[in-house]
This record gives sequence, C-alpha cells and structure tokens, in this order.
Amino acid sequence: MQRGVAYGVMAGALWGMVFLVPRVLPDFSPLLLSAGRYTMYGIVSLAAALPMARSLVKRLTREDLGALVKLALAGNLLYYLLLTAAVHMIGIAPASLIVGVLPVTVTLLGRRDHGAVPLTRLVWPLSLVVAGIACINIDVFTVADSTPVSIATKLLGLACAVGALACWTWFAVENARYLQRQTHFSGNEWSVLWGVVTGALGALLWLAIGALPSVSLQGTLGDARWHTFWMLNLGLAVGASWLGNGLWNAASKRLPLTLSGQMIVFETLFALLYAFIYDQRLPRPLETAAILLLVAGVCWSVRQHADDDSSGATSIEEKAQPSAH
Repeated sequence: MQRGVAYGVMAGALWGMVFLVPRVLPDFSPLLLSAGRYTMYGIVSLAAALPMARSLVKRLTREDLGALVKLALAGNLLYYLLLTAAVHMIGIAPASLIVGVLPVTVTLLGRRDHGAVPLTRLVWPLSLVVAGIACINIDVFTVADSTPVSIATKLLGLACAVGALACWTWFAVENARYLQRQTHFSGNEWSVLWGVVTGALGALLWLAIGALPSVSLQGTLGDARWHTFWMLNLGLAVGASWLGNGLWNAASKRLPLTLSGQMIVFETLFALLYAFIYDQRLPRPLETAAILLLVAGVCWSVRQHADDDSSGATSIEEKAQPSAH
C-alpha cells in the first residue's frame, strides 16, 4: 500500500503539469494542444513498445483493444480537449479545482468494489476534501480578475471543466477495474499500449484539424512558438503521459478504488503549486487553507485504509470471494 501511495503522489506531480501548458501556450487552440500532446505521446510509446512488440501483440485480445480505444478517447483526448478549453477560459485554479472533485466522484463510484472501505468511515476525510475545494472556489470567485472575462465565457469554461471531470471520473474507475481484472499486462506494458492507441487517435485528430476550414495550422504563429509548442508537448508526452500513466497504473494495481481516488487530489495540489510559481506569488490565505484541508483529507483516508488492511480479521481469499462474478 505504501508503494501504491508513493506511485499515486508521483503521478499527481507529473499530471499537474498538464494544467500549466495551456496557460503557457494561450495562442494554440485546445484541438492543436490535444493533437500535439498525444501525437508525441504516441511516438514515445511506439519507441518504448518496439523491443517487446512481438510479445505485446501476441497477448493483446480484442477485448483489450476495445478497452484501450475507449479509455484513450475518454481519459486522454476528450479529457484534455475539455481541460485546455477550461484553462483558456477560466484559468488554472478554477479548472484544477473542479477536476479536484475527482476524489469524491471516484470514491462514490468505487465504493462497492473489492477492498473499498465503507463509505461511513470516509465521510469525515471526504468532508475535509470538499471543504478545501469550497475554500479555493470562494477565493477564486471573490478575488478581482486582472483580465475581465464575460459571464458566457466563464459559464462555458465551467461547463468544459465539469465535462473534463466527468471524463476522468469514468476513466479512473474503468481503468482501475480493468487493470485489476486482467493479469497478462503489467502497468508499464498497459501504459505503452495505451500510448500507442492514443497516438493513433491523435494522428486522426490532425486529419480532422486539417479538414476544418476555419482552423489554420500556421496562422500568425512564428517558428519560435511552434518550437516551444513541440518541446512542451514532448515534455508532457514523456512525463505526464508515459511516465505518469505508468505510475498511475502501478498505483491502481496496488490500491482499492476508494484510496486510488484520493490520490488524484495530488494532481490538483501540484497544479496549484506550478500556477503559483508561474505567477511568481505566494498562495493567499484561503488557498493555503484549501491545500491544508486537501492534504489532511487524503492522509486521513490513507490511515483509514491502513487500519482496515492491518486488521487481519478476514483473509484475502474470503474478502475476494463475495466480489467474484
């Protein structure tokens, strides 16, 4: 469990970077950002897959391929498309904190899975997480914005962030369940396959972009901006996508859904940290309170799972048997 928690925290640190890149590249549309990131992810994953390609293809089933396509569409392309649109319209903090509700939504969806702690024992830890999210939202919507945004844009940005939340909630639950059902791929192998499929979908997205008459791949952007675009997307492909997904898959194999759901909160915390560094400022009092509440909620949840795991009252076989179908 300790190793699973460590993997979850490291994945959150890498995933927090995905909120910063749209802020650094505001002149690139969400479609271009998604296509660029996942094309690079596909190239990196394909290079990683080549040494073991024969073994992977031999073990790959039609069910695996269908699961990979669905997970890549929801958890990668659609999620990031909505997230980048939200960051462009309402900023890093509101977008990351709406997505930060994931520990609550994933926990609620995974509460009946094997290894899940009863929801009654998670009420107070989850209450701390919700209180932290409430604090940061109060801060975001009461502090004056230096660049005024229309109400319609804010509402659309909020809708995109909620859509990203829905995509990731479904992805986190389905990916964890599939990884725990299948035993013929390791977390790293699954991440490599996932990346190759995502890269293929990213290439198709470039074709869609080229077919749109209103979208120009060149526009007024100079060579320097395109160079920055590709370098940042390479960084996301290697760090956030390939390594981050591999760490998350390793964590999912070791943790019950109710606990792996809590680990996602570290994506929010690191996204906020990167935003503060980029803006060259310290967190405001309500932001500090939110961070402390979120960390306390996660630590409390980990403690609840550790107590349950060490109780020794029921064997692993006895726990697993009621979950068998």
